[in-house]
Amino acid sequence: MTYIAAFDAGTTAVKGTLVNEAGEAVLSRSVELSTLCHDGFQDQAPQDWWAAFCEISRQFTGDVPAEDIQGIIMSGQMQDLIPLDENLDPVCPAILYSDGRAEAQAAALEEAVGGEYFLHTTGNRCDGSLSLPKLMWLKEHRPELYARTVHILISSKDFLVARLTGVCAGDVTACATAGAMDIRRKCWDERLLSAAGVDAKLFPTLYQPHRQVGTVLPEAAAACGYRAGTAVFAGIGDAGATTLASGIRRPGQYNINLGTSGWVATVSDDILLTEAGVFNLAAASEGCYINVVPFLNAGNVHKWIAGVLGRKDGAPDYGAVSALLEQSAPGSHGVLFLPYLVGERFPVLDPDARGCFFGMTAETSTSDLARASLEGVAFSLRQGLEQFSEPPASISLIGGGGREAVWCQILADVLGHDITVLGDTEFRAARTLAALTRQDADSLISAEDGTVYRPRSEYRALYDAQYARYRKLYPALREI
Repeated sequence: MTYIAAFDAGTTAVKGTLVNEAGEAVLSRSVELSTLCHDGFQDQAPQDWWAAFCEISRQFTGDVPAEDIQGIIMSGQMQDLIPLDENLDPVCPAILYSDGRAEAQAAALEEAVGGEYFLHTTGNRCDGSLSLPKLMWLKEHRPELYARTVHILISSKDFLVARLTGVCAGDVTACATAGAMDIRRKCWDERLLSAAGVDAKLFPTLYQPHRQVGTVLPEAAAACGYRAGTAVFAGIGDAGATTLASGIRRPGQYNINLGTSGWVATVSDDILLTEAGVFNLAAASEGCYINVVPFLNAGNVHKWIAGVLGRKDGAPDYGAVSALLEQSAPGSHGVLFLPYLVGERFPVLDPDARGCFFGMTAETSTSDLARASLEGVAFSLRQGLEQFSEPPASISLIGGGGREAVWCQILADVLGHDITVLGDTEFRAARTLAALTRQDADSLISAEDGTVYRPRSEYRALYDAQYARYRKLYPALREI
């Protein structure tokens, strides 16, 4: 029996799964990560990703002979800035996708090239969360670190690939979030890099997700336990992996991801340009694009209320939150929650936006606060879904938030559409990654329906009214 080791280097954890040649997930491990939040910045240590990867890998090779593991492929968070020195060691912590520190640099870049050029070249609008403006910020504010930077990477999984193979690579899906790639030609755009004042040599070589980047080096093999010479593939950014894993194949099919951050995604044969700014990614298939409304605030809101309202032994207590939600009433007795705990990028683009409760009275209960928090995320998702012109034919849900049953029902009620919650989220993604190494991801997408939550007509008017009030909150509060 042979295996593929499939990994996801996410925000909260590195997760690994061994997938056999029949497409079955036979072993799975996870190591949690921490994020450093300071002065409004969001950083992670790439060394922590590598340590977690090695810990999981040594467990795999302790259970399965290393020679039976034929390849390694990964997904990971996108839109990071990971500066490396000549030895491929980080010169500073990775600046995460959720960090919008480079707004001034983004404005300067947009002025230099023109907003229309940037939009039509990259498929996306220019803002301070993109990797290229962050690189400009590093050059301007940390010149001593920039001077040591020989390579940059865009996705967490690419740091692991570099450590394994010695090659600085990036897949076209993740690198579409850099603000520097021509999304149609799938190459780094010289005009953008020149306007930013950075050297094209810093940027990774671009690959299609199924392409092999290299093999495991002897020194990496000693650290993680794989056989030297094991194939390492480019892999794909997390939005691309989950879109494939959720079976999205044509316009009108939508997938909601409820991870730490979240998104609503569909596919099309071209980029979509809307006033609010749908995020466009190059898909794994040629001539196909993933159209995404990404949210900084999704599962992190769930974790926050689990820590504030249900903390147990110093950790968030999701069971306590579930109990509160079971006692709650649709509409939260008029309480609204604006879920912008870490700013927001879509459907409003404002790194300085903040969360708030509105409409509390002396009768407001903790169950109202818990439910209003998750209803706020649902309203945000509804606002994002409205950016697409194609009406939903189907909506699936993937990610850890799908384990909260009341939240799934809230989503169905707020969106007014059936929500199919796909089971075994991590295993589906791992099977899809393993299939990419054989270029046959379609063959391993299961057709099972999952758990379906249907909208309840008796709450439609209530939620329409609450949503109308919700839409007024951010504009009213923006100035303060």
